[in-house]
This record gives sequence, C-alpha cells and structure tokens, in this order.
Amino acid sequence: MSNIDSWTVAGRTFTSRLIVGTGKYRDFEQNAAAVAASGAEIVTVAVRRVNVSDPTAPMLTDFIDPKKITYLPNTAGCFNADDAIRTLRLAREAGGWDLVKLEVLGEAKTLYPNMRETIEATEVLAKEGFLPMVYCVDDPIAAKQLEDAGAVAIMPLGAPIGSGLGIQNRVTVRLIVEGASVPVLVDAGVGTASDAAVAMELGCDGVLMNTAIAEAKDPVRMARAMKLAVEAGRDAYLAGRMGQRKYADPSSPLAGLI
Repeated sequence: MSNIDSWTVAGRTFTSRLIVGTGKYRDFEQNAAAVAASGAEIVTVAVRRVNVSDPTAPMLTDFIDPKKITYLPNTAGCFNADDAIRTLRLAREAGGWDLVKLEVLGEAKTLYPNMRETIEATEVLAKEGFLPMVYCVDDPIAAKQLEDAGAVAIMPLGAPIGSGLGIQNRVTVRLIVEGASVPVLVDAGVGTASDAAVAMELGCDGVLMNTAIAEAKDPVRMARAMKLAVEAGRDAYLAGRMGQRKYADPSSPLAGLI
C-alpha cells in the first residue's frame, strides 16, 4: 500500500489533510511549533487581524515561512460580501494570494454564515480570478450553489466556530461529500482528535481547525494528536468500515464447538 495519499484543490496538491489556523495562540512562536507538530501544509490567516505586511511589528511570516507553508488568507470578521471582497483584494495586493478562504458571517453570536452574501461574494471573487474555498452551512443544496458560483472547495461547519462541539450533523456532511465534485473540508466545531477522525471517516478531504489546538492546555501536543486523528480517520474511510448490526455476531463460529 502506498503511503502517499494526496488531495488536490484548484490544481494544487497536498499530502496533509489538516489545515491549521493562526489565531488565539500565545504568540507566533507557539503557533509555529503547533503547525510543525501538525504536519499541516496550509495555514489560514485572518487578513484583518494577523500582521503579514507591517515589518515594524512582529510578523507571522518570520515564524511560518510562506515559501514552505501555503498561506490561505481568510475574511474572518467580515459580515457582508463587499467587506469580504475588499479584504481579499487587499490580500492579493499584499502577498499575491489567489487561493483564499471566504467566510461571510451573518451575526456575531453564532458566527453562522450569511449564505446569500457568501454566494454573492463567491461569484464576484471567482470572476476576478480568485480561487475561493468557502465556509458554509452544512446544507447540501447551498453547497451545490456555491460550487456553481465558483467555489474551489466547500467547507461546511461541523458546529459553531470555536464551540468545540464536534460534528453535529453527520448526515448532511455526508450528503455534501457525496454530491460535491470539489474538495469538502469540515471547517469549525472540532474540539478534540475524535472529532477530526469522524470528519475524515465521513469522506471529507480534510479538516480545518484553530481553537481546538490553540486553546488546548498543550497546543503542540494537541496538534500532533490532530495529525494522527486525521490520518487514522482517512485510513478508516479508505478501508471501508464493517456493517452495523442490531444484534451480536460472534467473531468465532458457533458450529463445531468442543
């Protein structure tokens, strides 16, 4: 069996299926150590919050090398399509990034996406040459609408951002996976390693997380746990789980007992 199990988004191929955020860490040094332990090849960066362009202040790029790790600028903190589009235009000017993560939030309490604004922003960004990976509700219909609008990856929430509640609706996530012709990654809600494994067992191409690692008592150790969980969940999915039964089925045959 080959140990190489890669995935591709917008023509770019990665071997790690774990994407790690860059918020809530004690400092950039701890963030960098967690990224290294996670094996992640992509980090998502909040353009409005993380310093990637002011050399007079500590810069994330001094700790996480953008030549070795793919930066995925995101629109965290944007509550309408215009703000999100403007933010990503600035990101492209600052760093030349075209592969981006789009999120347009509906309101501050739940941080659920505003899907009308999200689809509108996806259409505009795709026409401008961006490659948007899009945070969305766990709705198979909305997922297809995003794909039609130009999303290069669909990123349904497992639970509210930062909640750590795990995947609340496995049925809809599975339906999104089955219906998509672009990569599907669970984004938001993962709290511990078993949640990441579940996402992968559902057939997702990857998992994005931030708080689950950054707010762990030992972020670097949790990052390593998440790496192993994503790998285990992927292997379980590829192996094909046994069928579920209502009653016991003995491991050893009952015929011919002594």
